[in-house]
Amino acid sequence: MSRQQQQTQGVVLTGYHSNAEMLPKTGTCAPCPAAQDHEPSRRTGHYTVQQNQNTHHGDRSGPASTTSSTKPTSTDPSSLPNPSAAPGSRSQHSSSPKPGSSPRHSPNSRLRPRPTCERFNSQDSLDELEMDDYWKEVENITRSGGEAGRGEGGGEGEVQEEEQQKIPEEGEQEEAWLTEAGLARLFDDSLAADQDQEEDNAVFLSTLTRTQAAAVQRRVTTLQQTLLRRRNRQHVPDVRDIFRPPEKDEEPGKGGSENGQKDVTSAETETVMNVEVAFSEQALSYRDNNQRLKVTTSMNSPDDKLPNFKLLRDKTGQTRIGDLSPLDMKKVRRLALVEMTALFDTAGIDLKAHKAVKVKTKESGLFGVPLVTLLDQDQKRSPGTKVPFILQRLINHIEEEGLDTEGLLRIPGAATRVKSLCQELESSFYDGIFPWQQLKQHDAASLLKLFIRELPHPILTVEYLNAFIAVNKLPTKKQQLQALNLLVLLLPEANRDTLKALVEFFQRVIDHQAKNKMTLNNVSVVIAPNIFMFKGFRSKVTEQQEFSMATSTANIVRLLIRYQNLLWTIPKFILTQVRQQNMESQRKQNKERAVRKLLKKMTTEKPPDKAVPEESSQGFIRIQAPHFSKRSMAVELTAELQAADVLARFLSQESSVAVKQEDLCLYEIGGNIKERCLDGETYMKDLIQLNPTAEWVIKAVQR
Repeated sequence: MSRQQQQTQGVVLTGYHSNAEMLPKTGTCAPCPAAQDHEPSRRTGHYTVQQNQNTHHGDRSGPASTTSSTKPTSTDPSSLPNPSAAPGSRSQHSSSPKPGSSPRHSPNSRLRPRPTCERFNSQDSLDELEMDDYWKEVENITRSGGEAGRGEGGGEGEVQEEEQQKIPEEGEQEEAWLTEAGLARLFDDSLAADQDQEEDNAVFLSTLTRTQAAAVQRRVTTLQQTLLRRRNRQHVPDVRDIFRPPEKDEEPGKGGSENGQKDVTSAETETVMNVEVAFSEQALSYRDNNQRLKVTTSMNSPDDKLPNFKLLRDKTGQTRIGDLSPLDMKKVRRLALVEMTALFDTAGIDLKAHKAVKVKTKESGLFGVPLVTLLDQDQKRSPGTKVPFILQRLINHIEEEGLDTEGLLRIPGAATRVKSLCQELESSFYDGIFPWQQLKQHDAASLLKLFIRELPHPILTVEYLNAFIAVNKLPTKKQQLQALNLLVLLLPEANRDTLKALVEFFQRVIDHQAKNKMTLNNVSVVIAPNIFMFKGFRSKVTEQQEFSMATSTANIVRLLIRYQNLLWTIPKFILTQVRQQNMESQRKQNKERAVRKLLKKMTTEKPPDKAVPEESSQGFIRIQAPHFSKRSMAVELTAELQAADVLARFLSQESSVAVKQEDLCLYEIGGNIKERCLDGETYMKDLIQLNPTAEWVIKAVQR
């Protein structure tokens, strides 16, 4: 590795020190039989790592993760493994590389069995022994040929085209960003004038916070400058006509909108997730309060804990992904894009998004098929399916056989057998004749990982893959978690639902760690290369880049699993902005020019059409249930009445209903929201004060 390559990264490897001679031949605990039977033995050691003094020239994001792992970089021929050895060999597991070949994918030799007790580690940091599993998994992927999209991935053995990444030209990134945010008219006035779209953009911009507006303004300005350099274009909207600079007496964070967000205080504890104030505003406050502090984070730091983050309790209820209508979710996604960008901007991180280029993919089958295609063919058999059948079946099989199997997900199945099973699944899965009873645990786990990495488009998408990796550059765990929350909201629905099914399964595996020895860290380092190394990826990165990504990607997977209950929620500040947009849109719809004066006169003479229901003003609310025999009921409104209480009362009066309470939901419909399934702990009186003109409807939930 050249000195120039090393200087472009944040760390420099100054040497590898083997512990093989210092380690006793026998430990205090006996090696586990399973590890001896299934897992090639390995050696251990450590790298000497020093900070590169030139780091700040290559990364203007400020604090960054210091990477430390055991990726082999030695070029000593005697230390290179022998790939011709049998997969189960305990002394070596690959042959010497061919002359002129790169050792980047080869594991270290002089390997030793790993006692069980050494594998069961703390969850606070990713240590050397656990990162050794990462490179072992990379070797397994390379040996199976999975990364190239051959053989078992295609089912029929055909070569699949690699996923292509296109590096945007000057101005393309800003143009694509504004288009995705629904703000294309800000830079292209040649687009067909659409009055509704114009009003929608005006409403959207009016609800942005200061940092969100700055993120939009920055990209409009950059694109304008690029367009002026490219050609002397006329009638380009001036950014000063779009954004008004905040008045001196405005509260920080309002940015001219009426969000009513609270000031961010530095007294917040690190374990509390404040979702009422925009994340980028909180990050701005953090940056301003820590300007003189040089914060560094390290994946292996003993202080690198995973706090038990909790959300501030909201009496109007927590909103999970899937609780809102598609129309409101579209607004959520636009806001999440702007907020995510503002959060990275505040930390000085310039996201370089890649654009996916369409490539030819399989139109049917199981492996190497796009998620959308899989779901289309599955939904023909079972409408409403959100996770591909093959993935559901693999997960169910592993759980039915038991999650106590030691080394589950870590120990691979035999490559030739996995390839044969893959081909058999392709031909017999939908016919229902695949012999599941003969499928071994480790083979099933290998098929599951193969399914993930053989997706023609990565599950985290080409567009946002760099953003997921850049999360590690954010200075605090809280900001990293906030960024992941926004990125999960940005994923396409198929990707988001499939990722959720996976992280839920991984957590269930971790719950059995006392027996299977798969801790959060163990699972994360094994799964990371399967998620982040999509087809053709490894041919496009340097060895040093791949090394730097090891602990970074493992940390992302770790956070996705550990905090999944928080990441699949919609922050309250975004929901508040959605409500503001809906209210503003309603105002504009009610102020048509032809009847504006008439409407104004009418509102002074009689209550508006959407007046507060009379029952609410008298201390009762009317609950509708149009799909049940008892179509409505009145419920007394008390300070302690929750949505779950309303459902329980309805079921107690509706004896003919054969559904469980968890299969029903009380919906908030109308007013300043399109439709929202309420959390059972929602306090009805507080929510009615927020949305007094809404209707309350009980419906069955589609799981």
